[in-house]
Amino acid sequence: MKPGYWKDADSTRGPIVSKRQMETILNYIEIGKKSGAQIACGGKRLDRPGYFIEPTVFIDANNDMQSVREEIFGPVLSVLKFSDLDQALDIANDSVYGLAGGVFTQDMKKANHVVQNMEQGNIYVNTYFPIWVDTPWGGFKQSGIGRELSVNGLNNYLEDKVVIYDCN
Repeated sequence: MKPGYWKDADSTRGPIVSKRQMETILNYIEIGKKSGAQIACGGKRLDRPGYFIEPTVFIDANNDMQSVREEIFGPVLSVLKFSDLDQALDIANDSVYGLAGGVFTQDMKKANHVVQNMEQGNIYVNTYFPIWVDTPWGGFKQSGIGRELSVNGLNNYLEDKVVIYDCN
């Protein structure tokens, strides 16, 4: 992920939406470090105009850490270890949030098991975060209400009316 402005041909991610959100993300990075997670890469604001933060990857993280459990809405990823697929699913589902998740594997049987058992509104297999206007977007649990995009998203702006006549 290369942060940059939309005119930069090699950038893949724009700036953080506001100074306040940038400060929130940097605070979460500090919380992660103080709770024992190690930064594998990133972790700092970029020295350039605008609200840019280096893509950040935490290792040695666990599911009890605030920086893992809360939605950061920034370029921060925590890597958690697991011993088997059931434990991985337990970790993924042990959250009040359920917007999006992903699995990378060559074993499509395992991928399908994950897809069926992950409590997320959007699940990606061997890719991450493609969004198209013709597919619904929205989460489970405390990650969003309803759906955006596609016909499903239009339903949020409609009111159904049922009229029943007795013509006898």
